[in-house]
Amino acid sequence: MTRLTVALIDDEPLARLRLRTLLAQVQPGCEVVGEFGESVAALLWLREQDAIGQGPDMILLDIQMPGLDGMVLAARLRELRDPPAIVFVTAHAEHAVRAFDVAALDYLTKPVRAERLQTCLGRVQRWRLAQPRLQALDADVIVVHDRGRMLRIPVADVLYFKAEQKAVTLHTAHEVHPVSESLTELEARVGTRFIRVHRNALVARRAMKALERRADDEEGGETWAVQIMPTQVWLSVSRRQVTAVREAMGDCH
Repeated sequence: MTRLTVALIDDEPLARLRLRTLLAQVQPGCEVVGEFGESVAALLWLREQDAIGQGPDMILLDIQMPGLDGMVLAARLRELRDPPAIVFVTAHAEHAVRAFDVAALDYLTKPVRAERLQTCLGRVQRWRLAQPRLQALDADVIVVHDRGRMLRIPVADVLYFKAEQKAVTLHTAHEVHPVSESLTELEARVGTRFIRVHRNALVARRAMKALERRADDEEGGETWAVQIMPTQVWLSVSRRQVTAVREAMGDCH
């Protein structure tokens, strides 16, 4: 069995400790990368990890917890780009049918036995091999949904991302598309090929043609701006980013 990454979500510390111990005994190659006692913090963390392509392979999830219960959390995880395998771990066997309604891969009853956990891990492993991680397939594309279409836009084609009125758009030389991710999430995904020139703009380094002071029509006076090629669009550069942009363009003077 190859390495699996696992997140534990259970409001009982002793239950999480037992799962950690069993995982180490049954399959030392499994790495616990997250541990949570309630669902809201777990959901926020899973969304963050999914946005940067580092979500866990599977989660071991209790059902009855304060706040969002496990069933609600599992349903929310369907919204992720690359959802993990969901395995419920609960003392209440009557939830089994509902568990599979939310696409759970397996269902373990407490106290979990080592043999049963081993079988579950094998099932998760086969499922993961049949569904390679999305970030491995889409590491260099941005998937957008625009007017009923799903498009795969190569990162190499993107000139910049722009945030306006709580919406983020992706700009190529010839197209503009909405994207569901925030600039912060996109910045983590595209890495050093792009630079944040302003709180509302993330620009491909290769697309920056010129940096200069220009008239600010909205506020009056002048502001720094970077010109994007080949479209010749000008984007504002915040004062604290001017030095970084200048260095990125190879001008250290």
